[in-house]
Amino acid sequence: MRKRTNTTEQIRFDAQTFESYLSTNIHEVLKTLTALALILVPAFFILDFYTMPKELLQRFGLYRLTATLIIIVQYVAVRRTKPGKFSYLHGYFFSIVVGAMIALMTVELGGFNSRYYAGLNLVIFGVNLFLPWKTLHSAINSAIVIAMYLALNLVAGQQYNSTILINNLFFLFSTAIIAVSITYVKHKLVEQEFYLLVQLKKARDALWSEMELAKRIQTALLPDKEALRGFEVAAAMVPAKQVGGDYYDILETAAGEKWVTIGDVSGHGVDSGLIMMMAQTSIISIVNNSPEVKPSEVLSKVNHILRENISRLGSEHYMTMMAIRLNDSNMTLAGKHQDIIIHRSFMNKTEVVPTQGTWLGISDEIGGYLKDTTVKIDVGDVALLFTDGITEAANKDGVMYGQERLERALNRYADLPVRKLVDRIIEEVKAFQEEQLDDMTLVAIKRKAN
Repeated sequence: MRKRTNTTEQIRFDAQTFESYLSTNIHEVLKTLTALALILVPAFFILDFYTMPKELLQRFGLYRLTATLIIIVQYVAVRRTKPGKFSYLHGYFFSIVVGAMIALMTVELGGFNSRYYAGLNLVIFGVNLFLPWKTLHSAINSAIVIAMYLALNLVAGQQYNSTILINNLFFLFSTAIIAVSITYVKHKLVEQEFYLLVQLKKARDALWSEMELAKRIQTALLPDKEALRGFEVAAAMVPAKQVGGDYYDILETAAGEKWVTIGDVSGHGVDSGLIMMMAQTSIISIVNNSPEVKPSEVLSKVNHILRENISRLGSEHYMTMMAIRLNDSNMTLAGKHQDIIIHRSFMNKTEVVPTQGTWLGISDEIGGYLKDTTVKIDVGDVALLFTDGITEAANKDGVMYGQERLERALNRYADLPVRKLVDRIIEEVKAFQEEQLDDMTLVAIKRKAN
């Protein structure tokens, strides 16, 4: 029972929202309709000038001027007011003003015998064609226009031919029926459009909820440890709007081995985040259960796992990854990723260590492409690891932050504690870029004195 009640409340809520949506559409269309009338009502005086009796031109001009002034007031009112549940009344008012003007002209031209009634067809058809209001409003509005035509001419008491009147009414009612039919179809289409938008919004909200959950899982799996014996370590990952595939980890095994890993899955989305989590889980398992394992061996084993899982996902993602094992005075690394930038404390300058190897997930066997490289790291030296979200961050002119700026930033902030160093660089990149389009990850490793 409760489920049925909630559904009923949701339908009622959507119906109320539809009324607001419809009123907004009607209000916007009225801006165009009144603006069009401001052009056509006075413009038709040109036709009057060439086709109407000269003695009636002054009166016709007065009718058109009065109608135009009233519509100007209505135009301003529509422009300066907000949509509301009574916005449709402007449609009635518009039809009464313009319809009364034409009906008065038919009185001046001989009443029901005048063919000038044809202008009323334009009013009926034009208003109902423009306004996406309900069918009932279309029928009432058409009836009002026809009633004004009949009332004004009957009050005038002029002689008329009943055959001509029947003919005129036949065409007016035919126009009204066509207009009402078009309004019915149009209103149904607007209603359908609205409910499709509602469903789209619900689907979007559900998708974003899932994406937010995936992002929270992604960030929750990041290491909370930023210390390794003999080293200061600081890291930051700033996710983009979408779920990305940036990855880093800081590990110290039960055997005392110290590892730092960083990587980036191609593309964005939940599947990229899943591949990142697979890689993280695999690396933790491998380094904890395989003492003295080399970085190249770690990556080779991770590649086997990723290849199988990526195939199951049916995706074509790959992953750049670098694994680093830290010793007392050096680091051994393997894997193809962004270069490592090292600030040499003794010389007070930066050094770039290119990474070698291949990507993970593109081939079953990559052992032959992986090579372990040992790099000396002295006391005070700072190694900076990063993903391409840092260097490819672009400003409003499309200029990327680039690796050279990153090297200069490291050189400027190298004397700071590594946490402040990472924060300063992230702040600098954020200030440089116009919009963040990719995850940004930065890891700084500084060797401490024994």
